[in-house]
Amino acid sequence: MLRCVMVGVRGNFRTCSRIHQRSSESPLRIHCALPAQARFLSQGQRSSAQVKLRTRMAVTLLFGGGLLAAWAYVHAEKRQSDRRQRLDQLRQVALGQGNFSLLDQDGRRRTKRDFSGRWVLLYFGFTHCPDICPDELDKMSAVVDALDRDSSLPSVQPVFVTVDPERDDVAALARYVQDFHPRLVGLTGTAQEVKDAGRDYRVYASAGPKDDDGDYIVDHTILIYLLSPDGLFVDYYNRMKTQEQITESVRNHIKNHHLLFSDA
Repeated sequence: MLRCVMVGVRGNFRTCSRIHQRSSESPLRIHCALPAQARFLSQGQRSSAQVKLRTRMAVTLLFGGGLLAAWAYVHAEKRQSDRRQRLDQLRQVALGQGNFSLLDQDGRRRTKRDFSGRWVLLYFGFTHCPDICPDELDKMSAVVDALDRDSSLPSVQPVFVTVDPERDDVAALARYVQDFHPRLVGLTGTAQEVKDAGRDYRVYASAGPKDDDGDYIVDHTILIYLLSPDGLFVDYYNRMKTQEQITESVRNHIKNHHLLFSDA
């Protein structure tokens, strides 16, 4: 019998017993046993390493979460600052700052303040317009209908202001607005009142020569204006804008306006 002592890789002692028997029924056998204390130390080292790994992972997650939260805060503050800056710029724009005073299709005196607190889509045209004005009013009505279907949005008020007060009196407007959105408000007045209202929005309007029947065309600015609930000019849409594009733009303006004032 030969007994020897071997040193393990990590300094743990292992005892090996070699029992050599020359008997053909008992081949060479090697018995190795790891002492209980060494096994305990090895398990403890593994547990310690696992704890350290979990600690590092927790610290990394906390640090990363903190960075993400800080970035989100800075990003939100930047967006809020941009919105306030945009609002200040709109207040300084010399467009739609006046307070028009006109008659609606029912003969009531209406001013810009009557629409305060509501989003407004505003269009300048005339009832004798052969195609462009009806097309634009149809498009504006479709936009209002589409926005009405979104229950998360406030209602938008469509308004039509004539640039041809000579022919578009209260009765003419009452007949005309019936062909469009049921909430459409038509406005008219004296030549000077209409001129003042158009000037506030830099609307160009010029009557052409009369034909043999006394009829004429009015050349005018073709834009749909968007006004915020505080009466500020927010955006405009020309003939090239589709109903879908205008609807999406108005929806975004309403939501951004809500975020701006809800965070204020």
